[in-house]
Amino acid sequence: MSDGSRHIVCPHCLGVNRVPEDKPAGAAKCGRCHQPLFTGHASPADAAGFAAHVTRNDIPVVVDFWAEWCGPCKMMAPHYETVAGQLEPGYRFLKVDTEAEQGLAARYGIQSIPTLMVFKGGKPVAQQAGAMDAARLAAWVRQSAG
Repeated sequence: MSDGSRHIVCPHCLGVNRVPEDKPAGAAKCGRCHQPLFTGHASPADAAGFAAHVTRNDIPVVVDFWAEWCGPCKMMAPHYETVAGQLEPGYRFLKVDTEAEQGLAARYGIQSIPTLMVFKGGKPVAQQAGAMDAARLAAWVRQSAG
């Protein structure tokens, strides 16, 4: 952004916050609900939350498309949480339950889970199917988001 700030969507209330680039975003709180903008954890997202985060965040958004019945999804979940804690506030991490949000899964052609996607500026820039450990996942996110 040209004014020296970036837009960050609150994971709690979906309010859009302007955070100065010269201030530590990890300590920022939402102007609407006063909750931390970053928690060190992936945030569950429904269709509305997904849309807000993907289209309004000025940071890359990493999305884990998963389902409760999926063994590899459950196996990867702690690794995804670890990476969220390591890479926030440079990235927003979301989890989309494909059973609850079948429309989103269909929209992005999710055919196997877990599937990870990285969005920048509202557009998908990378996609990877299959479970990864924390080291591979962190490396993939950094490489994919540029």
